[in-house]
Amino acid sequence: MTGIALAAAMIMSQPQLKATLDTPWSAQVSQTAPYPEYPRPLMVRSEWMSLNGRWSYSIEQTEQQAMGDPDGEILVPYPVESFLSGVGHQVQPDEAVWYRRSFEVPEGWSDRQIQLNFEAVDWLAEVYVNGKMLGSHVGGYDPFSFDITDAIIDGENELIVKVIDPTDSGFQPAGKQVLNPRGIWYTSVSGIWQSVWIEPVSKNAIDDLLIDATAAGIVSIEAKTASRGTLRVQLMDGSNVMTEISGTAGGRMRFNVENVRLWSPDTPHLYDLVVSLVEDGEVIDKVTSYCGFRTVELKEDDYGTRIYLNGEPIFMYGTLDQGWWPDGLYTAPTDQALRYDLEMTKLAGFNTVRKHVKVEPRRWYRHCDELGLIVWQDMPNGDTKNSPPWNRSFRQEGDAAPTKRSKESQENYWDELEQMVSTLRSHPSICVWVPFNEAWGQFETAKVSYWLKEQDPTRLVNPASGGNFYSVGDILDIHEYPGPSAPGKFDGRASVLGEFGGLGLPLIGHLWQKDKNWGYRSFDDQQALAENYEKLLSSLNMLRQTGLSAAIYTQTTDVEGEVNGLMTYNRRIIKIPLNRLQKAAQQLYGPIPVVNVLVPTSQIEPQDWRYTFDAPKSGWESPRFDDSNWSAGKGGFGTEGTPGAVIGTEWNSSDIWLRRTVEIPEIEGEPWLEIHHDEDAKVYLDGNLIADLEGYSSGYFKISLKGHEIRSGTALLAVHCKQTSGGQFIDCGLVEVKR
Repeated sequence: MTGIALAAAMIMSQPQLKATLDTPWSAQVSQTAPYPEYPRPLMVRSEWMSLNGRWSYSIEQTEQQAMGDPDGEILVPYPVESFLSGVGHQVQPDEAVWYRRSFEVPEGWSDRQIQLNFEAVDWLAEVYVNGKMLGSHVGGYDPFSFDITDAIIDGENELIVKVIDPTDSGFQPAGKQVLNPRGIWYTSVSGIWQSVWIEPVSKNAIDDLLIDATAAGIVSIEAKTASRGTLRVQLMDGSNVMTEISGTAGGRMRFNVENVRLWSPDTPHLYDLVVSLVEDGEVIDKVTSYCGFRTVELKEDDYGTRIYLNGEPIFMYGTLDQGWWPDGLYTAPTDQALRYDLEMTKLAGFNTVRKHVKVEPRRWYRHCDELGLIVWQDMPNGDTKNSPPWNRSFRQEGDAAPTKRSKESQENYWDELEQMVSTLRSHPSICVWVPFNEAWGQFETAKVSYWLKEQDPTRLVNPASGGNFYSVGDILDIHEYPGPSAPGKFDGRASVLGEFGGLGLPLIGHLWQKDKNWGYRSFDDQQALAENYEKLLSSLNMLRQTGLSAAIYTQTTDVEGEVNGLMTYNRRIIKIPLNRLQKAAQQLYGPIPVVNVLVPTSQIEPQDWRYTFDAPKSGWESPRFDDSNWSAGKGGFGTEGTPGAVIGTEWNSSDIWLRRTVEIPEIEGEPWLEIHHDEDAKVYLDGNLIADLEGYSSGYFKISLKGHEIRSGTALLAVHCKQTSGGQFIDCGLVEVKR
């Protein structure tokens, strides 16, 4: 029986959460030894044994102190709720999941300590070996270990794990997991969801490595160990030993390497490290690792404060990567599947990926290191029900939004943030830490930002992506759907567009659910989707002149009811051809276009318009039309509170018609329309329709007028805007672009 058929058969015999889509890797999942790859790529030992595979499980009431009769078998490391686990049960806050399996320690390990490793368990885990409780661990995203040497016996050993996970009914970081999935919130995930394994180590083994390597060729390495012996480090480029140094174990070692090849998206070169721990002339522990030489920083230039990589300005263009799968939920079906999303992201022209409110298995970051994808790493959000008011106006450091999170919630956030940073900080691909998304559970923003910078000065801190803004950190980040928009220039911080796009296309046969599928903008076919994506990126390119340093497109794949992915949720269709995606993205990495104003908007200085709220006679858009009985007013037109709006004249009716006589100077570049519309708008120049826009924008953006004849001299700009719901606003002007 194939893996997918066996999983399906098990689900038929047990309570099922929901039917799911399969992916190209579903049937490739091993039913005896899934995820056979070594889980810890930055500290590899030659001997280890995976405990992934078939475990017994039971679901009991939380207060029960022992595992009951098994309900069946579960395939570890897939979450209890997932299709691939073979269970498909949504764990409730009053339930505990118990796991049990037996194992034998391989011969030849008896003279060493035996370490039991869990890559991630969501959320509170208690671990027992042969009836002895080894301890517990709190946190759904970080690896943890136990020394089980004193608990094991010769022959067969029993391992039991109890897991409690209240998901969004609790206070812990849970990302987008909820007990009631809808909209942007997805199916909950509980239990063991990453690899479980054992390895033999010496008593004074290397517990962890902390590695930094800069573009100047400076390597800093620290081995956490109880030993006070000698640490010997070899830096290798392939089989070539570049340098070898020794120092006292437990201290920080620094050394210089000349003529290093730098790590970047174009050349993601990695150097191997061999780290040996020596006591009394004998190697008692040996691990292999790697590093990439790179420096990410802010610099001032002609465009303001921008992000630089290895001394050169870089535009970081990435996808918002949720990391969800229809068959495995939080867990990709295979390591090949885990890498596939990243390979497609790179092939689609992106150089960055924002890992959104989730922490992935450590191998995911190894893949980013190898492929040359810059990572923005979010801290998973928690306590969203206790989020502060969301206000984009700037707050002073002492003017904090009300902190609604309990003391226990705050302490848990700090613990899990510290674990995330310490676990991941040696990966060269990670260039930005993002502690908060929007205002979800946001608290003590300044304190968190300063702590991150103190803990890791080698990376940038984006204190609140699209959230409540404070004068801290390295980055000011706004979200605009569909956008694009830019926050403008700010001394000392880079301006970025942390989320935009969200162009949706539901494709029958590739949907998680039959109805209620949505995108921030929806289209009927792939051609329309591609054309609108290309228009978005052309407008985005214009914003680089304002100092915009990065943009994150929503999103890599569809997820459950969200259909705004570049790929379907099952990864079977790439919605826009790769060559078109690549071509659209390449403009973001070239010379910055020069944008000159031809006809100003009212964004900076109010402009004079004629307007009416009553439907005019036909021909109103023509220069010959008599608008003498229309009202005169200053732009823009709309209601206070509309995002990105600069109100000159209030407009709160269903429709508005605008006319404005303008003088267009000599045009040397390509003409573009600059507009902010909420909602549907038609724009005419001298009676000719130059733009027909549906929906709304949340800020000013630019549209190419290529193909329209725009002449210098006196002209008539006319606009009709129709209000349908929510805020309302209209304003526009003309610019030219020189490349």
